Amino acid sequence: MAFVVSWIIAAISATGYMGIAGLMALESACLPLPSEIIMPFAGYLVSTGRLSLLMAATAGALGCNIGSTIAYLIGAYGGRPAVLRWGKYIFFGERDLERFDGYFGRYGSAAVFISRLLPVVRTFISLPAGIARMPFLKFQVYTFVGSWPWCFGLTYLGVKLGEQWNKNPTVQAFFHRFDWLVVVLVACAVGLYVYRRWLARD
Repeated sequence: MAFVVSWIIAAISATGYMGIAGLMALESACLPLPSEIIMPFAGYLVSTGRLSLLMAATAGALGCNIGSTIAYLIGAYGGRPAVLRWGKYIFFGERDLERFDGYFGRYGSAAVFISRLLPVVRTFISLPAGIARMPFLKFQVYTFVGSWPWCFGLTYLGVKLGEQWNKNPTVQAFFHRFDWLVVVLVACAVGLYVYRRWLARD
């Protein structure tokens, strides 16, 4: 875990705000790279004085817009067939699309704003928004306005954790107890991917 943490911090530190935006763009393009990991590490660098809290949150939100635009365009121009064809590679199937379609159909354009404040849902809501051809400008505005508080909150959490990490060795010792858990979770994720690919082999 310590190695992974150091690598991510080093990557964001080397690329700064562009790196934050790029990583968040990947997350919002429906790739399995959680913002719950990216932004707190950015917050850690804020706690060291290398980055600005407001700028880091804004870079994250802009990255959300970039990645969400890609997902939106896939939905808008590829439609349901494209989403269903490629969705299996990111564990997004027909049931998931129906659930998100229902969510978008119930709340309309507001679903884009609301979803940006919710884990998991925030990543995939761009697909049904694109399929429904939500007005593009409204999509961009709702995405940014909804993503910024999410990015700010996670970054601020990282700031506070970073301050405690630097000041309190007990905090470091506590998190090191979970090193083994990270290995188990990664192994489970790989196993799940292989299993689902095996089921979809036909």
